[in-house]
Amino acid sequence: MAQHGAGLQIVVAGHVTRLKWHRLRRSFADPEFGAAVMSEGFRVGASMELDLQVRGDGGFVVLHDDTLDRETTGTGRVAQHTGAQLSALRYRTQDAALILSEDLAGMLTLAHPEALLQFDMKNTAEEVGQNGLDHFSAYFAGLPAGVILSGGSIPLIRALAECAPQIQRGYDPTDDLLQVWPVHGLAGVERALTEVLRDQIKPDMVYLQWEMILSAANLGLDMIALSHAEGVKIDAWTHHMENPIVGFSPAEGAEFAKLLALKPDQITTDEPIATEAAWAAWSAL
Repeated sequence: MAQHGAGLQIVVAGHVTRLKWHRLRRSFADPEFGAAVMSEGFRVGASMELDLQVRGDGGFVVLHDDTLDRETTGTGRVAQHTGAQLSALRYRTQDAALILSEDLAGMLTLAHPEALLQFDMKNTAEEVGQNGLDHFSAYFAGLPAGVILSGGSIPLIRALAECAPQIQRGYDPTDDLLQVWPVHGLAGVERALTEVLRDQIKPDMVYLQWEMILSAANLGLDMIALSHAEGVKIDAWTHHMENPIVGFSPAEGAEFAKLLALKPDQITTDEPIATEAAWAAWSAL
């Protein structure tokens, strides 16, 4: 049973919507990609997300940017540094060493069985190359379930899925769908989404911008129902609250209620604990 108040899930009319900890944060007060928060998430069985960039030696490091300057005490492109070089750096938002893929592999062996860690891959298949695929296979092919791959490069997700077949797969077609919409309308969006849902390596989850989901639903296209009919789960990303301390405004509460009524399987948020509390307060009115 999920721990109430821990920012893990919301249940409405029997449907469970998990709250995913975006960039390993339970709130904006947490640093991005904090190992301590990840450990807590593993303990309680949270759904969490982190970003991975390929290194110069074929391994990976937990970073959002492809350069080191903003997030770390280093400079230059991530892909020009080895794991040993990156181990000497620190995250700027916390006094902690960078998390390498080798570290993740060790931590995952201790995770709660309901924990789910999303690897949001920031590179293309060409950038990762054979060295990256070999590294991924060596460190993650033997792990139990508990990891889901995602990213904008579907060829990369396909290649990584072949390296570690037990790992779940997630596709994010949002950018493509937003380009299709003004040209081909909702019918074109439905066709494009259906193609993703029926991809040769079938996704376990599809990541869609939550505002796009609501806009489409208001015009008659239920993207979540379409996905569920194909046996694919939906993550609605990334929900923000104007004031996490106060809770939902009337407009925010109404929008969030509409989103939950569509039955997403997961909602990505930087404030999972505050979001759970805000919904409890708003739904009790």
